Amino acid sequence: MLSQLIAITGINIKSIPERWGPSLVIVVGLAGVVAVFTALFAMAQGFASTLADRGRDDLALILRGGSSNSELNSALSRDAVTLTTQVPGIRRGADGKPEAAAELVIISELPKKGEPPAAKGKRQTGVNVSLRGVEEASFALRPHLRIVEGRKFQAGLREILVGRGVVNSFEGAAIGNVVRMRGSEWTVVGIFESGDAYESELWVDVGTAQTSFGRNGFSSVLAQLDGPDALDKIKAALAADPRLASDVTTQREYLGAQTKQFRAMIQTLGVFLVIVMGLGAIFAALNTMYAAVAARAREIATLRAIGFGSLPVLVSVMAEALLLSLVGGLIGAAIAYVLFNNVSLSTLGANFTQVVFAFKVTPALVLYGVIISLVIGLFGGLLPAARAARMPITTALREL
Repeated sequence: MLSQLIAITGINIKSIPERWGPSLVIVVGLAGVVAVFTALFAMAQGFASTLADRGRDDLALILRGGSSNSELNSALSRDAVTLTTQVPGIRRGADGKPEAAAELVIISELPKKGEPPAAKGKRQTGVNVSLRGVEEASFALRPHLRIVEGRKFQAGLREILVGRGVVNSFEGAAIGNVVRMRGSEWTVVGIFESGDAYESELWVDVGTAQTSFGRNGFSSVLAQLDGPDALDKIKAALAADPRLASDVTTQREYLGAQTKQFRAMIQTLGVFLVIVMGLGAIFAALNTMYAAVAARAREIATLRAIGFGSLPVLVSVMAEALLLSLVGGLIGAAIAYVLFNNVSLSTLGANFTQVVFAFKVTPALVLYGVIISLVIGLFGGLLPAARAARMPITTALREL
């Protein structure tokens, strides 16, 4: 049985070049399915990697209660921030001060690269970009963030640090440029990289931002947790003080919530397209394999007549369909990797500001794409294989 399987499968595979036209239909169809699947989910993976996957469980983010899990909607007074940073659960440094930073998030605008210039006499419109006012402690709480060009802004001056994603996606963010925001002018003095969503932001001194934009409070407090039960301690302390109507969560949970809606939309769209395109690929495989079986009817009947069983015939036809599906899946994954991997783009995030991220074609996505192509090939080859195995010998031998 094993020798028959090997022999007849080898014959089938060697004859594929003689039927390259119909075989190409399966390969191209499945390559398209896998390429679309991989590209869409690489976009969702890249967005999640920029946000949720880079968040930390040992950092707490404190917002005003009822702010819909959004820093942009949150407002904390100076007194509330002072009281909040003193609650149990926030780690203190060697100097006895809490390891926490009060930050302010404001919407700014920058024109996207590639946009046509504004008409003469008119101001060029831009898209929303997050401007984050930070304290010195903000840098200590994000040790992965590093300045790669220029220098850090000076407190009290209208100077900006810009994320690498902003530089790559928006105009006017190069070092030395002057950015006009709400009637004030700011000079870009440095560029930073962090590998997460903060690369989509402009960073300035929080005190200067408050003075320039007429803000008296803050948007959030980022704090270092002091032990595994620290988050519960902070929640209990905030709930017990009626002056502090605040919500607290880990940084990872907060960033994960920012990606939930986008990922759900992409995944729904991806599944829908894979189902629709997959059905088309299955019918293409059915037609191709039925045609292959019909063309080789006399050959199959001859093999059956000289002693080959029906199971080797069935397996050989299935092997051909799966091989073509595997080739199509690998080509589709390769196309997605070459065209989309690490390609940067920006989209509107949960705070109604642009988030710059890159497609991530991971080995897991490639594996899932190949599995999908094999499943489609399995369904597309099953009926033709069964027909070949059940084909009456005498009938097949009489066919021209």
